[in-house]
Amino acid sequence: MSAITHHVPDAMLAAYAAGSLPYAYSVVVASHVSLCDQCRTALGAHQTVGGLVLEGCDTIDVSSRLKTDVLAMLDKPYTPEPAYDRAGVYPGPVVEALRGTSPRWKTLGMGVRQSILSADREGSVRLLSIPPGQAVPDHSHNGLELTLVLQGSFSDETGRFGVGDLEIGDETLHHTPTADAGEACICLAATDAPLRFNAFMPRLLQPFFKI
Repeated sequence: MSAITHHVPDAMLAAYAAGSLPYAYSVVVASHVSLCDQCRTALGAHQTVGGLVLEGCDTIDVSSRLKTDVLAMLDKPYTPEPAYDRAGVYPGPVVEALRGTSPRWKTLGMGVRQSILSADREGSVRLLSIPPGQAVPDHSHNGLELTLVLQGSFSDETGRFGVGDLEIGDETLHHTPTADAGEACICLAATDAPLRFNAFMPRLLQPFFKI
């Protein structure tokens, strides 16, 4: 694997360490950390600081609703931990999200496939497989998109992204990601809002593909 040059921003690592990231983003961050020594070290520092803060906090009385609130939280997706075992190109957190099964690929057209791992009101996380030389339709974003490369590479207006690299797209990014030559580019992508496609056909099919 080539050197990772695109990392998780420090503020996002802090949010992940605090357990405040939505599940979809947490899967991507955990997967990146499992591949990246630099972000693994930074995450450990955030977790250490968080532990020291908790140790220094005074105890307080809690309300009678505590049990109800805790049980309600147990119904929500938990924050996945970085896992360092892999299954082929898939990091441990992806394997866990797949629940030990293989991706259920569905064709999006032009050889592009996707497998949705999770989708709810907070966002969605999916695997994308893009044939070499194929472009994802030109689009921008209604929210935040995290894209982690697991196999191959892609390039867009901001640069090249190889295995382990993380691209962060927000409302200001307008791009056309294109898989580079070689093997198919497999990515793990999380969004909290639908993409904004410019062409009519992708917009027409967008509700069916849930992207």
